[in-house]
Amino acid sequence: MITIALDIMGGDRGPHVFLPAIKRALDKHSHLVVIICGEQQALDNILSELSALQQKRVKLRACSQTVDMRTKPTVALRKMKDSSMRVAIDLVHNEQADGCVSCGNTGALMAMAYHVLKTIPGISRPALVSALPTATKQKVLLLDLGASINYDAENLLQYAVMGSVLMQQVEGLESPRVALLNVGEEDIKGHSLIKHADLLVKQCESVNYIGYVEGDTIFSGDVDVVVTDGFTGNVALKASEGIAKLVVSEIKSITQETWFARFISKLTLPLLKSLYQRMNPDQYNGASLIGLRGTVVKSHGNASSDACFYAIEQAIAEVTQGVPDKIKTIIEQELMEH
Repeated sequence: MITIALDIMGGDRGPHVFLPAIKRALDKHSHLVVIICGEQQALDNILSELSALQQKRVKLRACSQTVDMRTKPTVALRKMKDSSMRVAIDLVHNEQADGCVSCGNTGALMAMAYHVLKTIPGISRPALVSALPTATKQKVLLLDLGASINYDAENLLQYAVMGSVLMQQVEGLESPRVALLNVGEEDIKGHSLIKHADLLVKQCESVNYIGYVEGDTIFSGDVDVVVTDGFTGNVALKASEGIAKLVVSEIKSITQETWFARFISKLTLPLLKSLYQRMNPDQYNGASLIGLRGTVVKSHGNASSDACFYAIEQAIAEVTQGVPDKIKTIIEQELMEH
């Protein structure tokens, strides 16, 4: 059995958004147990909507506190030990859950997870990583997405190793292509820090490093893992999410325009549906906080029920493949060699 703890509080849409996701995940995964962490009333409401069979694989943990989007990470860490977010992370730490999912405050989640779970030996700081669509059917991983905006070349090397392991284990790629995000592909481009990171990653035998890529290559399908610092990665992610929402919005609006546009849309409906499915940000929800001694997945604060389901799926996949342990093994090998 795999046990996933869910922090259902703190999201923009309220705890009820998790209900369809929980039902769907339990129905799909017969080996799944869910521990729902939240306020008592929210827990009672969700439990009443589950079938008798589903309830057998659901546990409830009532919490007296909620970390909302306005809560400062330092306050959450010091004063909110009975929050649904902290309880979910503690369950992972105490080995009562194999992983956890939260759609709450990102800063608070990272602070709590780092404090409680600690990083894998050899990893100085965790990274936030998410999958994005490409021109091919294969996804691309982008990290760091903002776990830390302060970094050095060693951090980028660690991100490269962790991203490679995650792509291998979750997406099934034997030798994922890893690149550093830069302002140009030529060796002379970029600042001294990125050039130093380039030298370090080139020496790392466990990483299939292909060199620098520019921003327009992220979605090309020519690279599987793109490594950058947290500030740049967060900006790139938010920009791509904005473009995806624009495309999805345009697709939806086509059928609401002139009769001619509606006629054309009917002819191209299969293509539009395919494009919508590929661009829909919901299926890419679930940013993993990797480098920790446990599985933590961050769902978007405004996530839909479908998006929450994909975040749970991401946690299940990482637990099933033992991602933290495999990152630990690779990091230990690299440290021993160097």
